[in-house]
Amino acid sequence: MIVLKATQDKVLAVLQSVAGIVERRHTLPILANVLIRKTGNAVQLTTSDLEIQIRTTVEMDGDSGNFTTTVGARKLIDILRTMPADQTVSLESQQAKLILKGGKSRFTLQSMPAEDFPLVQEAASFGPVFSVPQKVLKDLLNQVSFAMAVHDIRYYLNGILFVAEGKQLSLVATDGHRLAFAGATLDVEVPRQEVILPRKTVLEMQRLLSDAEGAIEMQFASNQAKFSFGGMEFVTKLVEGKFPDYNRVIPKNHKNAVTLGRAPLLASLQRTAILTSEKFKGVRLNIEPGTLRVASNNAEQEEAVDELDIDYGGDAIEIGFNVTYLIDALANMDQEMVKIELADANSSALLTIPENATFKYVVMPMRI
Repeated sequence: MIVLKATQDKVLAVLQSVAGIVERRHTLPILANVLIRKTGNAVQLTTSDLEIQIRTTVEMDGDSGNFTTTVGARKLIDILRTMPADQTVSLESQQAKLILKGGKSRFTLQSMPAEDFPLVQEAASFGPVFSVPQKVLKDLLNQVSFAMAVHDIRYYLNGILFVAEGKQLSLVATDGHRLAFAGATLDVEVPRQEVILPRKTVLEMQRLLSDAEGAIEMQFASNQAKFSFGGMEFVTKLVEGKFPDYNRVIPKNHKNAVTLGRAPLLASLQRTAILTSEKFKGVRLNIEPGTLRVASNNAEQEEAVDELDIDYGGDAIEIGFNVTYLIDALANMDQEMVKIELADANSSALLTIPENATFKYVVMPMRI
């Protein structure tokens, strides 16, 4: 039976869209496989790692009838990548094997029974569905994801907090040293919902979301989130735990503020970062009327100093930061200008975008 038949680029694109979560080594060998379910001309592909499940449905040629099986996802992708994009490929089932044909090539692959594939048990009740354009969510994720913790013992920091309330969707990430906040407006009013999406889910969503037209629908349950977009359905477990109160972390009413070009500041920090010590990555910022001086040094007693002309008339402040934290934020913004608000050398700094209240980035100072 011909399970599916289409051009290499179409089959490969569909497989790659679901295969990002597939682990090469897993305690359950079947989780290295993709579940293929054929119903008439519709082919549904599903992958899972027990915490995330991705499913997509496409129309492809092939024999009529229904059929299900599972086959190694990475192996299939690796083989398809070696074939020309416009070549027609087909997947046929014979006994317990699948045969992939393309041109004069033929590959016989071992399959495993579909009934052994562990599907994620979907939550019984989800909250109301709401949607935003795919591009909006992609931008929000890009604005905050760099501030997520990696393998932190405080497991609730290894992800992004989603807060939907009224007509507002807010995303927050923090690793304890810095915090990024970004928000967007929803089309519909929704009751307050707070969930923490795991880091792996966030990275996979960033890979899958496109700048193309089209909305992404979201639904949250107590222990699961569900996203639907572009013919795909994405179900993920949530991180349990209480996220820190981000409103208390975001400073209010800092009396000193400077607005300057984002690109020149980023370039200045990247230059001075070269001579920071590997361990501390510390830079000193001296802000005084008319001038911002960025300086760094290292254990070899090398030193870098860079100056920028600024429009500033506030207090003279000398403050130290981990330069990586500043570069991360500036590199993930695309606006012309950035506003930095400061109180003194011991208080956290607030980076915002002028005339835009939807993005806030807080970074703690460091002693240098």
